[in-house]
Amino acid sequence: MRRTPRSVALVAAGLALASVTSGCSFLGLGSKPADLQVYSARHYGSEAVFKQFTKETGITVDFLGGENAELLQRIKAEGANSPADLYVTVDAGNLYEAAREGLLQPVDNAKLDAEIPAEYRDSQNRWFGLVSRARTVLYNPDQVKPSEFDAKETYAGLADPKWKGKLCMRDESEAYQVALVAHLINLYGKDRTTEIVKGWVANKPQIMANDKLLIEAVDAGTCDVALVNHYYVAGELEDNPDLNVKVYWASQQGAGTMVNISGAGVVKTSDNKKDAEILLEWLAGKTGQAAMASGNHEFPVNPAVKPDAEASQFGSFKPAPLQADQLGRQEKAAVEILDAAGYGR
Repeated sequence: MRRTPRSVALVAAGLALASVTSGCSFLGLGSKPADLQVYSARHYGSEAVFKQFTKETGITVDFLGGENAELLQRIKAEGANSPADLYVTVDAGNLYEAAREGLLQPVDNAKLDAEIPAEYRDSQNRWFGLVSRARTVLYNPDQVKPSEFDAKETYAGLADPKWKGKLCMRDESEAYQVALVAHLINLYGKDRTTEIVKGWVANKPQIMANDKLLIEAVDAGTCDVALVNHYYVAGELEDNPDLNVKVYWASQQGAGTMVNISGAGVVKTSDNKKDAEILLEWLAGKTGQAAMASGNHEFPVNPAVKPDAEASQFGSFKPAPLQADQLGRQEKAAVEILDAAGYGR
């Protein structure tokens, strides 16, 4: 275990964080800081994954959970004295922003390059996607037939007036919704994306605070169609196989279904890059990929690892090219378009 002035200072810093950060959890033993300090905005089974890593490698991990914005602000405020070694988050835009602000350092690693396809990692190797999720259509089969969707431009097709009063969607501040609009900007440009969002607004969608509420609303017939992340559906069906919902893979005759990632990068001020890199390698390998994906039914980015049964039940689909950097660059414009269109108001 490391014994540096910075890691000793972590004890006090960690206890302070525990009092202000939601969902935090420390795996280190007692008051002794672990070998690695991980700041994570990912809330899906991370504790079990890091425990398995420690069991296999002997490298101990302190895991601090919280919302993305507060963790990024924390790393910036701590500056050179930050105890964080690895930053883990959801959404390509968050990874892009952390890299853009100079909070992450490049990791040139042949194993990571071999196991993570280029579209799922930063062009400068400052962050690496680890699992992916698809944002697609969920529908109530008693109310809608799959043939009613636009198979080429499914997201844009939901702006058609025939869907008026039939849609449920996420709130405008949610990263999933912002990333979807950023994806549309990459596909169609700002002008047409503005028209699409205005069409959604004209259809008067019911706006909900999380994907589970969307799934419940479609099941209950409160709305006919929603846009959701696939793994929420897999999880809800695991708990209740009788839900009256079906997944429709969007835009299969066009650009493909939008995917996003959950990933990680080594914090620029880390004093244990070596172990942080070992953790990244483990997460990208077969064991780590299976552990991450099975905990939340996401898709492994390593092509050698298969999705779990719950994620596979929806069948194969054509994903749209990720273009993670482009998603991040367009998220500001996406927020502006949502606001200008009156989305959510």
